[in-house]
Order: sequence, then structure tokens, then C-alpha cells
Amino acid sequence: MFKGTTILSVRKGSSVVLGGDGQVTFGDTVIKSDAKKIRVLPEYNVLIGFAGATADAFTLFEKLQEFLKNYPDNLLKASVELAKLWRTDRMLRRLEAMIIAVNPEISLMISGTGDVLTREDNILAIGSGAPYAQAAAIALYQETGLTAREIVERSLKIASEICVYTNGVFTIEELSGNERKK
Repeated sequence: MFKGTTILSVRKGSSVVLGGDGQVTFGDTVIKSDAKKIRVLPEYNVLIGFAGATADAFTLFEKLQEFLKNYPDNLLKASVELAKLWRTDRMLRRLEAMIIAVNPEISLMISGTGDVLTREDNILAIGSGAPYAQAAAIALYQETGLTAREIVERSLKIASEICVYTNGVFTIEELSGNERKK
């Protein structure tokens, strides 16, 4: 588990929302409170969130972009190719990060162990606050009529109140059908 962030994705109806907090820590010290850990790839209609070492996450982000150039309409294929490379490449396998990648059709969690995972409930979380945000999102999804965006906002807030490595400065992006909302 990575210490330093919370990234959460919720898919509900025709919307998928990806959000993350802005805290960057170095050991037990807060370095920055408003980092953007969510990236938008509008040319592929994809949102990406990352947790872990910043340089490692950016390396993986760039590699995923390269695979999306080869498979522009197939996020799953691009993600599987990234996971294969990540697992087998001598340099990449040492990277300490995780990614959530979503598009209007699929939500994926990609890890350095070669996993490309999705969940039946369409709720994915990574980072140190992931268990708190995911549990809150599952409860809010099941018990309320909230939108995906409202669930992400409230769940990240709950995680920020519990996890010392998660703060209350959020970046939230939404894909609704083929439209992106900020």
C-alpha cells in the first residue's frame, strides 16, 4: 500500500468519475497540498489517476499513452500491454506506483504485479486512503440516490478525515457518455 494519496473511481449510470486528493508527502512531512494526480487524455476519452512515487507514476502514465496510440479505442488492450511491459521490463518492474484508468466503457486498476483489474460494483480505489474511500463509496452507492460525482466527493472527504496521508483538496473529473466534465 502506498502512503501518500487516495484515488477513487465510481461508475454509475452513464457517468464515470475519477477523483483524488492533492497531498504530497515526503516521509511524515507534507510537501504540497494541491497536487493534481488525475490526468485527462481527451484524444482517447480516458481519465487516469495515480498513487505512489511521482516519477514512477509519470513514467507509467507516459507508457500508457504510448500504448493508447497503438490501441486508441481499446483501453483494456492498452492497459494489458502496459501491465505486461511493467511486469517483464527490468527497469519498469521496480516502479512503485499504481494506476486507475477509466473511459466511458470500462474502469481498470493496473499494478506492477501484472494485474489489470475491474470490480463488479465499478468502484475502484488506490493509495493509502483507498480502504476508507472505497468502503464509503460502496455504502453511499448502495444506500443513496447520489450521483457518481457526489459519491466520489463525499467518499474522498471521509477518507481525508481518517487517513493522515490524504487531504481535503480534490481534483475530480467526470466522463458522461462521451462528454468530459470537470
